[in-house]
Amino acid sequence: MSLYIILMGVQGAGKGVQAKFIEETYNIPQVSTGDLFRAMKTRTDDLARKVQDIMAAGQLVDDDTTNAIVVDRLSQDDAQNGVILDGYPRNQVQAEFLEQHLAKQGAKVNAVLLLDLDYYTAFKRAFGRVTDKETGKSYNYYYQTDGVDFDWNYHPDGAYPPQLVAKLSDSGKLLTRRPDDADAAAVVKRIDTYIASTQPLIDYFNSKGLVKKVNANQSIEAVTADIKTLINEVK
Repeated sequence: MSLYIILMGVQGAGKGVQAKFIEETYNIPQVSTGDLFRAMKTRTDDLARKVQDIMAAGQLVDDDTTNAIVVDRLSQDDAQNGVILDGYPRNQVQAEFLEQHLAKQGAKVNAVLLLDLDYYTAFKRAFGRVTDKETGKSYNYYYQTDGVDFDWNYHPDGAYPPQLVAKLSDSGKLLTRRPDDADAAAVVKRIDTYIASTQPLIDYFNSKGLVKKVNANQSIEAVTADIKTLINEVK
């Protein structure tokens, strides 16, 4: 039986970690529209050239083209038993198209997993995040400070907001931040954009009884256990 899961959640909710768990546990690939759009930049087929032209013109990829890109990915061999959809659908038009497409294949959206996290926690998880580029290990100014020295670098004239600086305590190695995480206003804007764009979609799927809320304000292991229980119920 195929398994089609839509994964939703605000920044910092842990979608990446949980998508990897689902991928490995249920042997279905994660399909991210961000990854699909990036892949189109190096392809030379007609669909890719169309996407390249849209991007070159500085326009947003329209619903029909986005749907075509996703259908192309769903047709590949590794996706025949289902997928985890991340970043798609983005609106009701895309959602209705997806449901119609899957119905033609004798499949359906099994569940919409909503990693539910309050927005202040989401802000702190993103704004406080620093990473060791060599090991990929992450730390957080608010939650995960063991082995890290945090400080604030203040501009002498106060012309710019203070910048968070983090170093490993034992080696003094400087840890890095994503530029979009380092800007508090940008983090807030991402959250606002998520709320505005996602809530109508949540309402749509909720009306169909597909939304399964998962408390993302708990340990990774606890979130994983909850997700496993929910997926096993809808398989």
